[in-house]
Amino acid sequence: MTPDLMDAGAERIARHSQHSDFGKLTASGGREAGYGRHATPGEVDVTHGRILYLEDVSVSFDGFKAINKLSLDIAPGELRCVIGPNGAGKTTMMDIITGKTRPDEGTVFFGSTIDLLRHKEADIAQLGIGRKFQKPTVFEQLTVFENLELALKTDKGVKSSMLFRLDSAQSDRLAEVLHTIHLEDSVSRLAGKLSHGQKQWLEIGMLLMQDPKLLLLDEPVAGMTDEETARTAELFLKLKGKHSLMVVEHDMSFVRTISEIVTVLCDGSVLAQGTLDEVQADERVIEVYLGR
Repeated sequence: MTPDLMDAGAERIARHSQHSDFGKLTASGGREAGYGRHATPGEVDVTHGRILYLEDVSVSFDGFKAINKLSLDIAPGELRCVIGPNGAGKTTMMDIITGKTRPDEGTVFFGSTIDLLRHKEADIAQLGIGRKFQKPTVFEQLTVFENLELALKTDKGVKSSMLFRLDSAQSDRLAEVLHTIHLEDSVSRLAGKLSHGQKQWLEIGMLLMQDPKLLLLDEPVAGMTDEETARTAELFLKLKGKHSLMVVEHDMSFVRTISEIVTVLCDGSVLAQGTLDEVQADERVIEVYLGR
């Protein structure tokens, strides 16, 4: 979630909006927006056939090389799973993509023209990259509806936030996201009353309200029940194609359900890549991660 969204949330928690027109919402429409090289509106250029491209990326912390000559790319609409042992560099890789960490060397591009290393963390979120951490971050004292409304791409200034009302297109978009994340029946519930899995879905919905081209999802099914895990797999497969997804996960059953290509990281670089069956049969992967 972007810093400006969190700031706006603090201002809007005190305001309780009336949503009497919610019954009129329909699950139609939804914007397809991209953002150009300098964080201005426009389509993300994927001429080269890649939505995300990392080449020879390295970063060290106190002499420890967390990322070591990492090269990786993801195609538009692809759902890629990334696995690997603790300390393999998975979180640091996401930190670099989102601007939280600057690499010592290497290239990181969003689409064919946007050099992510030229942008700050908040700007990268506006470019169309959404990130979800393992622990859900929602406004528990607000309803599901209010959380999604808050996440809309709008002017987050205090005055604009206080006076904001949904227009028809925004109402349609919100209803569409509610349907996608399976929370239509919980629209008026406080987020704090949701189950762990429902909170995870709500946060994913909040990211979707910002129309991301690329979603980075860190261990999204950790702590979920079997039923919630299965519904999350359905959700991700539904998002595949409309969005590009990078999913870091340890649950191999979940990975098998959702991903065609799996990337294995170890010691900050790609150890293996292929189908889950292929990487699970790789002796190097067995030795460093899966075990016998």
